[in-house]
Amino acid sequence: MNAPERSAAFLLDEDNGEEKVTYASDTKVSNAGTFTFNKEDHTLGNLVRMQLLRDPNVRFAGYKIPHPLVHQIDLKIQTISSTLAPIDVLLNAVEDLGDETDTLNREAEDAIERWKKENNAGGMGQF
Repeated sequence: MNAPERSAAFLLDEDNGEEKVTYASDTKVSNAGTFTFNKEDHTLGNLVRMQLLRDPNVRFAGYKIPHPLVHQIDLKIQTISSTLAPIDVLLNAVEDLGDETDTLNREAEDAIERWKKENNAGGMGQF
């Protein structure tokens, strides 16, 4: 069949030196740059973009997918100050997303434990 391997959509080609993330500074604006994420799609692009837009130090954050058959996103970030690098605000956004994920996991586990106590479902064998 004339189709690419399904794993080519999410596994990096390390033999050819494919990197997960690359960065290119904007040549016209000193406080902007573009990150290219290989083997990613709208899930990561929209999540990171929305988190970046919550940061008051970010003037612009947007992403595009160059082609539907290419598993890659280009994330462009511009900060409000030339002293603050796009790399720094991206790292802060990723760290904040990690904290939110930890909070969500903790709250879900607490809710499950409360439900088990309220319903005497220690063994979960009642279903």
